Amino acid sequence: MIDFLVIGGGIAGVSAAARLSAMGSVTVLEQETALGYHASGRSAALYERNYGKPSTIALNTASLQFHEDADVLSPRGFLLVGKDGEDDAFDADRDYMQIPEIGVDEAVDLFPILDRKVITRAAHDPAAWDIDTDLLIQTFAKIARQNGGTITTRAQVSDIKKTDQGWAVTAADVVEARVIINAAGAWVDKIAELAGIAPLGFQPFRRSMGRIPAPGGLDVSSWPMIFGPGETWYAKPDAGALLVSPADQDPVEPHDAFPDDMVLAEGFARYEAHVTEPVTRLLASWAGLRTFAPDRQLVLGPASDDNSFIWCAGQGGYGMQSSPGASQVLADIIGGKATVVDDETLANLSPARFR
Repeated sequence: MIDFLVIGGGIAGVSAAARLSAMGSVTVLEQETALGYHASGRSAALYERNYGKPSTIALNTASLQFHEDADVLSPRGFLLVGKDGEDDAFDADRDYMQIPEIGVDEAVDLFPILDRKVITRAAHDPAAWDIDTDLLIQTFAKIARQNGGTITTRAQVSDIKKTDQGWAVTAADVVEARVIINAAGAWVDKIAELAGIAPLGFQPFRRSMGRIPAPGGLDVSSWPMIFGPGETWYAKPDAGALLVSPADQDPVEPHDAFPDDMVLAEGFARYEAHVTEPVTRLLASWAGLRTFAPDRQLVLGPASDDNSFIWCAGQGGYGMQSSPGASQVLADIIGGKATVVDDETLANLSPARFR
């Protein structure tokens, strides 16, 4: 029997496994062929400390040192732009995220295809970084393996039974563990139901992405990530091209997500309304699932109905940037130690808030 069985091999699961591997024996079960197959592998992957709910921001802040030590960050910057009629949403985003406002000319210097005729407001945070998502996942996986942990792919969980010692989980073979860590992303409520644990009402939302050639053949490598007010669209340089998202949030059932062409077209139109270069060609498109708890905060800690079933869920679009802090908080909760976040934040992350 092992100490900790982590169900899910996305960033939530592998980061939890890395932390827990210092506390006991750990196995990760991932149903797909590789780690980070679903949401974690389809993330826009930006570290912006003030992005998310206050509890998420606390986890982002607690994550920065790990990101820096793991050398997964590279300079990017964050640019918020607005046009006539978008002032209220612009001000709300700028104030909440504490981004200094800049002039339109300065914004065009940063993102040269902005349309000066329509852009009226801009704000810029240079302290935002790209995250090397694959390196981050592999860093956590390496820590887990170095501490004796096991990671198994193609291991879809089909049955979970409570035993006198803990749990017996069937995924081709049967694995017995004292504690289950439910880090199954969009499938966390399904896993809970298999275990006889009350689901918490997690909802997956589709987020689509299109990859287009560099506008006008320009070098986009130094451009910041750019958002429309209220996160109605965003764009981000990526390997010589530009990623554009309609920032859609369509509720769906857990599945291997794919984009909706009409949703992508609507998002491209919102993006085009702010720039001088139209979208003329699509190189690729995909979608991922961002899964949220009802209050859109992460859920970290033991289930109210069984403290050997641990939730590590609801990362939404914040999993990559918050994972070092979130996994450390989770390990500290399990180990009965003081956490790096304050008591109010801890209460806002606890599954007990849904009791």
